[in-house]
Amino acid sequence: MTAMWGGFIGLVLLVLALDLGVFNRRPHAPTIPQALSFAAATAVLALLFAGFVYQAYTNHWAGLGLTVDAVDHRMNDGRLASVKFLTGYIVEMSLSMDNVFVIALIFEHLRVPLAQQHRVLFWGVLGALVMRGTMIAGGTALVARYHWLLYVMGAFLVFTAGRMLLQKDTGEAPEQSWLVRFLNRNFRVTREFHGGRFRVKRDGKNWITPLLVALLLIESTDLIFAVDSIPAIFAITTDAFLVFTSNVFAILCLRSLYFGLAHLLTRFRYLKTSLALILGLVGVKMLAVEWVDALLGDAVNLWMLGMVAAVLTAGAGASILADRRLQR
Repeated sequence: MTAMWGGFIGLVLLVLALDLGVFNRRPHAPTIPQALSFAAATAVLALLFAGFVYQAYTNHWAGLGLTVDAVDHRMNDGRLASVKFLTGYIVEMSLSMDNVFVIALIFEHLRVPLAQQHRVLFWGVLGALVMRGTMIAGGTALVARYHWLLYVMGAFLVFTAGRMLLQKDTGEAPEQSWLVRFLNRNFRVTREFHGGRFRVKRDGKNWITPLLVALLLIESTDLIFAVDSIPAIFAITTDAFLVFTSNVFAILCLRSLYFGLAHLLTRFRYLKTSLALILGLVGVKMLAVEWVDALLGDAVNLWMLGMVAAVLTAGAGASILADRRLQR
């Protein structure tokens, strides 16, 4: 199993090395075609990995698929594991879309140069891998020991969905957040950027740049979104390998899509509603897992995948129609 985990992490590091060291060696803002091309490449890689998951769990490579999944009380064969991986990938992609908009807001308010935004996102991905990996490892261990935690997570997701639907946007600017105030009080922060550097020396003293402030803000927001998205994927599977790999591929794809989606998402006026409905759907599934599994059987994850896609499609369609009505 260690070799399997090491191989996957090595694959991710190779993708990131190619991204920063080859395709984006010189600081620049990727064009929309470049961003969409790299995102498409990561999506294709995710589909190929789903095929690898099928073979790995069918043949039980490194012991994969030999333990009972706490969600449906079944062992994950190749077909079931690959469907769970793809479902988790789509759910994580959906719930992280709002994060793209928040990242764009951070860059805009802190006036991060376009040429340096890719560097911040690159290091943000590495931080997200470590943070989410830790959360997933802890979560799977707890759920394996205390199955009732799935119901607690389900109730939390339903509560979060209701709060998203009812709560108004406070409109707090990123530079007014507690983290920025803490950094300004306890560290020397330069007013200007210094290329792609996160730290500089002045008169023998260490200073941090606004680029590091932007990176820490993005990591803190990713932590907040992970609190919602990781419990959501536990409605699909508690297999740590499937949870982690689907999370990682979704993060890689969305960070690549940032330069192509950030401004388009501002027109997705029903994004928050769509995400709330997805969270509510996943939460209800966790609360009624026994009844849902008895009703749908092995097709439960395919149904979940279809319903998430339907919610996103309906939200996008409603947003387009609303924009057209306003333009008349």
